[in-house]
Amino acid sequence: MKALGGMHENRLYKAIIRRISKLSFGRRVVIIVVGLAIGVTSLVFTSSMARQLRIKEQNEVELWKLALERTFDMGYDPMWQFIFNNNNSIPFLMIEQGSEMKVVDAKLIPTKVLNDPRLLEKLVKKMWASNEPLEIKVIDGRTLYLFYGDSLLLKMLVWFPLVQILVIIIFIVFGFMTFSSTKQDQQNRVWIGLAKETAHQLGTPTSSLLGWLEYLRSQPVDQGAVDEMGKDIKRLMKVVDRFSKIGSETVLSPANINEVVGDSVLYFRSRIPKNVTLSYNGLAISPVQSMVNVALFEWVVENLMKNALDALQGTGRIDVRISADDNNVYVDVADTGKGIAKANFKRIFEPGYTTKTRGWGLGLSLSKRIIESYHHGKIAVSESEIGKGTTIRITLKRSYK
Repeated sequence: MKALGGMHENRLYKAIIRRISKLSFGRRVVIIVVGLAIGVTSLVFTSSMARQLRIKEQNEVELWKLALERTFDMGYDPMWQFIFNNNNSIPFLMIEQGSEMKVVDAKLIPTKVLNDPRLLEKLVKKMWASNEPLEIKVIDGRTLYLFYGDSLLLKMLVWFPLVQILVIIIFIVFGFMTFSSTKQDQQNRVWIGLAKETAHQLGTPTSSLLGWLEYLRSQPVDQGAVDEMGKDIKRLMKVVDRFSKIGSETVLSPANINEVVGDSVLYFRSRIPKNVTLSYNGLAISPVQSMVNVALFEWVVENLMKNALDALQGTGRIDVRISADDNNVYVDVADTGKGIAKANFKRIFEPGYTTKTRGWGLGLSLSKRIIESYHHGKIAVSESEIGKGTTIRITLKRSYK
């Protein structure tokens, strides 16, 4: 039954979130403002109640003092005794003035405190800090002091505004997180839809290009050029496949990282300017494995190499290096380009950030999502210096399957 109740609460929570996500931004703001207004109104009302109750309790204690004085002066009187004994909520201590602290009477004070001078002194100081003690002159010349504290109800009312403030803060944080997440979800749905529509639109011309490629293979043309076109069409089909995978469940499988990165490097090497050198150490070292989605991981490697090529501006060197330890596999893409300011090490992975005259600034943002969200790895600028170059490192968990 508890499980069924939990499932019902979970469905109710999701239904509320769905309702909120469908509201316009303006209506969401109105809901937050109304919620805050209700919270602040409740806070002011509770504080006012606490002040009124404190005044009422002070008046009651003044009445007790009067009842005590009349009792000491006139002897036993049922009415004044009734007034004094009718206290069931306010703790008090009646102490006689002298060299030692002598308790004449007490109510709602634990016996443990009354029997321990140290605890009693501490309680008296606490009561004195909360309320000014009342002086009672007794007919025999003695002076008594009435120390009293706050009732449980008053304490609850005093603390309740702080609880309300905490609830309001939680409400604001929860509302902000909910609205931020729903806004981000909406943006994600737009990008996923755009990616899938792009893959769909590219499908038709790609199929047509495959037909034209087969036609060219039967014609008396340079077949070497036709083979290169075939490689480009194959690469285009990979791009279409990558776009179609966005938003879908990403399947990871063990792969030889040396070969996966090597395929991207070999394809890229034949398409870079002559004044750019591209080196790769992966085929000369022992193979290392990791759980990856090959199509998406190749996309990231190609993005990094393209960014490195743009940074070189036609001249320089790109080094792609693989290394590993017992737990991780590292893929470094280094260039000798213009470098990145340290303040921008994280900003370059934000959507829309770009230093190019043309471009949407999505390449590194997508790369970060693919590595961190899909592959549970890390991607970051490991080092960079203005005018000397940049190294970006991909870190993946090593697999031994």
